[in-house]
Amino acid sequence: MATQTPGQRIAELRSTYSISRETLAERSGIPVNLIEKIEDEGHIPGLAPLIKIARALGVRLGTLLDDQEKLGPVITRAGEAAASERFKTGLPEKQAGAAKKDQQGLSFKALAADKNGRHMEPFIVDIETDAVQEKSAHEGEEFIHVLSGNLSLEYGTESHTLKAGDSVYYDSIVPHRLLCADSQPVKILAVIYTPV
Repeated sequence: MATQTPGQRIAELRSTYSISRETLAERSGIPVNLIEKIEDEGHIPGLAPLIKIARALGVRLGTLLDDQEKLGPVITRAGEAAASERFKTGLPEKQAGAAKKDQQGLSFKALAADKNGRHMEPFIVDIETDAVQEKSAHEGEEFIHVLSGNLSLEYGTESHTLKAGDSVYYDSIVPHRLLCADSQPVKILAVIYTPV
């Protein structure tokens, strides 16, 4: 079975629930034209809009990202995360139309993506130095642990630099974004929790 994009899953859920794009836009607070781009062009806007769309559809974020689900524990072995890339965000405008292999930005690799009924979304995230990302805010909480590089966290009006080994736990409702603090890429473990 071919892997579906988040946009294809959103369109499928809308069809199943008989929800128009306009109704989804109203319920989620996401503009109709952005929903069209996500569904028709495979555009990935970032986690915050996907979380808002998932909430408006009454599903978990994982429902938009998963290929299959397992009931028992899900183990991701060393090296498997690299093959589990779910999506990229924060692409520089100059690369928006580039081939996938050339895209930079923030690359989200799912850990335990197939776990049935999970409430946390764990990812390994690679952040490239030229990533472009707007501040986002959404329900829930996030835990970040820096694996390598220097991370710049903008949280509300504050700015923090975290180094390898540092971690932070914050409320996602406050506008925030993650960027490289210098000219080196950053790798983080990110766990996102959104209430059901």
